Amino acid sequence: MEEMLDGVTDARLKLVSGDEAPALMILLGVLEDHAPDEEIRRSAGEMRLRIGSRLA
Repeated sequence: MEEMLDGVTDARLKLVSGDEAPALMILLGVLEDHAPDEEIRRSAGEMRLRIGSRLA
């Protein structure tokens, strides 16, 4: 999972619309809170931070 998240480039993040970004943040939050694997939870949290910093 980390490889998938680390492979996301800025160009790909720009493809996420303003309406989609909050939904993506919610889904990543659910993964961060409830995924059975620690690595998935950590990766989801890191991606939420990356997206959040770009939205700010």
